[in-house]
Amino acid sequence: MFSKFIKILAFLTLFIFTTGFIPIFSILGPGMTIFSSGNVYKAGAQYMMDHTLKKKTGKSTLEHFSSEIQTKNKENNINEELRKLVERRILETRAKLDLTKFNQ
Repeated sequence: MFSKFIKILAFLTLFIFTTGFIPIFSILGPGMTIFSSGNVYKAGAQYMMDHTLKKKTGKSTLEHFSSEIQTKNKENNINEELRKLVERRILETRAKLDLTKFNQ
């Protein structure tokens, strides 16, 4: 029994590395869900959601997630640059306004 498992595992490993068939990982996630929780419905829902996301966006779940993070980082960088620009303008304006006359 154990040798059969080793043969199948070796065959699948060779198949993946020789053909470049990497989309097996999209099936591996729901498969692990079945083995860990025993819940076939949950694994089926996970596979269906992954497939729908791939169909709508053209990206896998991980690619979509990483692109969303990059978008958020760009937004944060833009906000940071805007904040620095406003602070610099305030300091320049204060320097031009000689505020010592207004302090009592």
